[in-house]
Amino acid sequence: MTLQTQQPGRKAESDTLPGHAVVPRARKNTLSAWLTRSPRLRLAGLLTAPAGWLVLVYIAALAALLITALWTVDTFTGKVSTTWTFANVLQVVTDPVYQIITLRTLWIALAVTVIDVVIAVPIAFFIAKVATANWQKILVVAVLMPLWASYLVKAYAWRNVLADGGLLEWLGTPLGVHSPGYSESAVIITLAYIWLPYMILPIHAGFEKVPDSLLEASGDLGAKPLKTMRLVMLPILIPSIIAGSIFTFSLSLGDYITAQIVGGTTQMLGTVVYANVGAANNLPFASAVSLIPIVIIMVYLFVVRRTGALNNL
Repeated sequence: MTLQTQQPGRKAESDTLPGHAVVPRARKNTLSAWLTRSPRLRLAGLLTAPAGWLVLVYIAALAALLITALWTVDTFTGKVSTTWTFANVLQVVTDPVYQIITLRTLWIALAVTVIDVVIAVPIAFFIAKVATANWQKILVVAVLMPLWASYLVKAYAWRNVLADGGLLEWLGTPLGVHSPGYSESAVIITLAYIWLPYMILPIHAGFEKVPDSLLEASGDLGAKPLKTMRLVMLPILIPSIIAGSIFTFSLSLGDYITAQIVGGTTQMLGTVVYANVGAANNLPFASAVSLIPIVIIMVYLFVVRRTGALNNL
């Protein structure tokens, strides 16, 4: 049997011949042909939806936050006054109370980041370079498992561990170690645990990029393991460490739940925002306070952008 295509406007001779099947030609899709000839239009069509989502959800929300920070609350009626003023921003910047809270929040975020780096580097090195292929999969799953648990469950678990008479004090008393109780130290310990996977994963990816032949060459040239780590691996890992620090630092900077659960009287920028949104009902002032971590993160991203860390996110 012979297959033939049918020409438009012309009846094929084979139609009249017995034993010949006719395959109809597919219709031309005008829109598809148009998009095929216009790559820029095709690219614009692909980017319109995500770009629109980005503009509406992130940029518009950020703009609304900035505008709200320039409003005030009427002290008599409690209603928001749309009169534009920099009073809230000036109070947040110049008031010593909020300066201390800002410095404390920065200190907690830095401490959490440093602790996570110290813990994550050896763990990621063991997973990437020492463990066998099967154990690598198991250990990566073990690192990811805490992320599957609720944030509140982990925070309240640490509340029980760090409480007076809790697990840490019970284990540490024979060794002379006492629990910090509900304090700033408890906030640092809890946040360091919660955000640790976000530091391990980028560093693990960085170790995966280091070729084994480079380590073998360093060993053949007489370098000790610590020297190889310091002079060979760490320069390659710097972008990965900074990428992890972006997660741990920014997440700690904006956190307020852990400070409320295990922090006792410890105040962070997030707790100030939460208090002004809720009990104080002062949304403009809360918006002014929330601009501080945004500015800090933007400066941090601007500083580290040349290290290549943003490519490791």
